[in-house]
Amino acid sequence: MGFVQVEGSGPVKGERRLARELALQALYEIDLVGHPPTEVLHELLGELAVPNSRAEEYARSLVAGVVAVTPELDSYIQSHAPEWPLDQVAVIDRNVLRMALYEFSIGGVPVKVAINEAVELAKEYGADSSPRFVNGVLGALVPHQEEVAQALRQALT
Repeated sequence: MGFVQVEGSGPVKGERRLARELALQALYEIDLVGHPPTEVLHELLGELAVPNSRAEEYARSLVAGVVAVTPELDSYIQSHAPEWPLDQVAVIDRNVLRMALYEFSIGGVPVKVAINEAVELAKEYGADSSPRFVNGVLGALVPHQEEVAQALRQALT
């Protein structure tokens, strides 16, 4: 898979990048084996080589947000990638898409930043075709940003 113990060698990653990597690892496990989010996060964050409270806080927030609205996120993703049934999309790609769509619709992250970060995660953790696929699906969803945001806010109430 290629998941690594985040931090430890090389330059220190930005807190948001670290948080996204942690969130992706958590969402991967939650999606693949159905473990409870709080347990997955507790285990994952407890293994951090270098604790980072702001990254941990953002990772927790991102995982909780994505998990809370996964059916709505999936509905929009599926409608903009109809040739790829979501259950056949790679688990990494599916969760990268969920995170980015959540971030740029109601997470307060600028669209370009969210898409760029998603593409970078897809490059690092996905298959060779993942960055292009992720970029294409997210690009198709950008014009629907407000509609998605409204649906997600409604799901959270």
